[in-house]
Amino acid sequence: MSADATPSAAQPPTDDGTRRRSGAPVRSNSADRPNLPGQQRRPGDHSANGSDRPRPAGDKGARPTRRRTPLLPYLLIAPALLSLVVVLGYPLVDMLLLSFQDMTRKELFSGATPPWVGLEQFQAILSDEFFWVVVARTAAFTVVCTTLTMAISLAIALLMRRVSTWVRLVMASVLVAVWAMPVMVAAAVFRWLFDADYGVANWVLSQLPMMDFSKHNWFTDPWQGFAVIAGVVIWGALPFATITLHAALMQIPQELEEAAVIDGVQGSQMLRHITFPVIKPSFVMVTTLMSIWNFGVFNQIWLMRGGQPEREYYLLGIYSFIESFAVNRYSAGAAIAVVTVLLLLAGSVVYLRQMLRMGEVE
Repeated sequence: MSADATPSAAQPPTDDGTRRRSGAPVRSNSADRPNLPGQQRRPGDHSANGSDRPRPAGDKGARPTRRRTPLLPYLLIAPALLSLVVVLGYPLVDMLLLSFQDMTRKELFSGATPPWVGLEQFQAILSDEFFWVVVARTAAFTVVCTTLTMAISLAIALLMRRVSTWVRLVMASVLVAVWAMPVMVAAAVFRWLFDADYGVANWVLSQLPMMDFSKHNWFTDPWQGFAVIAGVVIWGALPFATITLHAALMQIPQELEEAAVIDGVQGSQMLRHITFPVIKPSFVMVTTLMSIWNFGVFNQIWLMRGGQPEREYYLLGIYSFIESFAVNRYSAGAAIAVVTVLLLLAGSVVYLRQMLRMGEVE
């Protein structure tokens, strides 16, 4: 037998286990061989998925697809934005222009353009010591009313979770009834409760030992008067805050609280570590809204003082109104209103930053 006819034992087997025939070229399929660590593909090798295939000369790669912004959300919000611009935009711009002018009754009745005075109105009010007294009084009133409102509302909302269903319905109905009560009616009720001659508060306090509140005028002392006014403000703000916080509390998973109880968390620890972190976004939102509303309180003071509030009861809203329509310093009142708006915008910026931080944490 010739040497060509005998199989060569020295020839190694191929990858599929068969021996290559003599003279047959060995085909290397790089797709069937895994790359060893550190091994690089040759320029001619192509993977099975075609990722290394050479591209045509004119192909510069896949172009990124541009996502088209949907117009429907903007079309839906456009009517609300247009209404805000019409209702609030023009008055704000007109008030801002008026604060740089000096309008008197002469220009008001004649329709003439008031003379421009630049920043004189702002310099006058910012250099007035009484203005800063009013600003401090407004800030203190806002902090007290907002703190008491949120504390009482949170306590009532927590209580509503623990009572039976019919008691919860009664409490919710009472809150809705209080919310539906006009400010004028609430102010009239509180004026009757704290009336010097026929007030219920004076009669109740006079029944206590060594207490004589007969003919007591609560508004002689501004501290007592503001306490009554704060009661009116808190009374009207409780329903919204309580219902909002109760709705947030209902979103807490029951399994989370049960697991905390098993771990030994009780009382204030439950409120601090389990309950409050869940309702914190709603709590911050309500607190900010309450601060804005309390900072601009006007109706409660005006009604409780019968339309003639004393200087000791001036807040920024009352001060701006008195300067504009009682003293006829229209531009000075506009300047006070502009400063008030700027202070409220600063508070709104703080609120937005807190919400954005909470969103980043989540």
